Amino acid sequence: TNLTCLFFLVIIKFTDRVLWLFSTPLAPTSSANAIMVKVVTCTAPVNIAVIKYWGKRNAALILPTNDSLSVTLSQDILHSKTTIAASPDFSHDRLWLNGKEEDITKNKRMHNCFRETRALRKQLEDSSAEPLEPLSTYPVHVCSENNFPTAAGLASSASGLAALVFTLARLFDLPTSTSDLSRIARQGSGSACRSLFGGFVAWEMGSRDDGADSLAVQVAPETHWPELQALICVVDDAKKGTSSTEGMQNTVATSPLLQHRIRDVVPERMRDMKKAILDRDFQTFAEITMRDSNQFHAVCLDTFPPIFYLNDVSRAIIRLIHEYNATSPDGRLKAAYTYDAGPNAVIYAPKQNMKEIIHLITRYFPGADFVDPYNFFPEGEVVGSNLPHTHDKFNQNVIPVFPVGSVSRLLHTEVADGPRVLGKEESLLNEQGLPLRLK
Repeated sequence: TNLTCLFFLVIIKFTDRVLWLFSTPLAPTSSANAIMVKVVTCTAPVNIAVIKYWGKRNAALILPTNDSLSVTLSQDILHSKTTIAASPDFSHDRLWLNGKEEDITKNKRMHNCFRETRALRKQLEDSSAEPLEPLSTYPVHVCSENNFPTAAGLASSASGLAALVFTLARLFDLPTSTSDLSRIARQGSGSACRSLFGGFVAWEMGSRDDGADSLAVQVAPETHWPELQALICVVDDAKKGTSSTEGMQNTVATSPLLQHRIRDVVPERMRDMKKAILDRDFQTFAEITMRDSNQFHAVCLDTFPPIFYLNDVSRAIIRLIHEYNATSPDGRLKAAYTYDAGPNAVIYAPKQNMKEIIHLITRYFPGADFVDPYNFFPEGEVVGSNLPHTHDKFNQNVIPVFPVGSVSRLLHTEVADGPRVLGKEESLLNEQGLPLRLK
């Protein structure tokens, strides 16, 4: 009968629950007996701006002084990975970043992301015709790892906060558009809003005081310009001396050049850069990218006291790329450098030029660790052995050969997709909701 079937079903479910509990090793923490209702793991990419964001008109809401535009890079090379577990058995929200526990209550920006996504989940629960799991009321455990150095000018806060917001959205089953999610990510880290999309992404500054129209939109998908690649030259992976948050606050307060930039320069550059991307016009893309990087660092120098993010190696790479472009046999730009708030160079170039550029960089900056992800170099070919022989006028003495290790790593990457949802086997948390790896 139906009652008999229901009785045996209850017994089976109860038995499975008991067997699972007794077969799971207990961790020596308050979370040992936690039954996790839901666990989600995602990755988010790094984005590198070609029109820079620097300066806030509202620091609390992270509203920028100008529009910006970036390129999303492959997560196969650089990414932040985040696992979030929700359980009513957890005592409170906890966060582990790169193996170390952090105090969430002291991180106001991260708290903003939790507050906003929980509020959206609560709206779902309250408006649903069918009862939903009250996930908005459950404490969560968050574990996040970067596969690259944090706070070294490689946009770790952007990918990290984008991963957090994207994973929370999946955990809470939010039917929210990517642009709407970008508004939440922006409140954690400004540039994070751009890491929620793949391809080429604009962060529109907006005009509203509440920030409702300050969000990210995709200019073109990653499939639009597959020939464009990037080479990241890691000059220094130490934590930078002046944080972006501190630096841009000082710039807004003291730099007359910034006012000229946001009023007279950036609007036209945004229009020209969008068109260059849509037209796959590398000449315009390259010139604007380099000019905007230069002006960003000029604004840093115009800050009082000045901010120095570039070092001698950074400036040498700039000179090398200009010499490479100036001696191009067809007179066209072959590569473009850009620098965020740190000394590490990102070189954009068409795929057909990238092998020559890698040779060039490793010739003048020997000893850099380099993995060849796209099989550019046949077995036996020595990276750095060839100068650009097609450039007859190339001045080999444009810069000296730097000491071994001046550039520690070269990361060859490409334009790629936005955040990804991973399988259970990729979780950073164990069955009790605690990190698999601790430092």
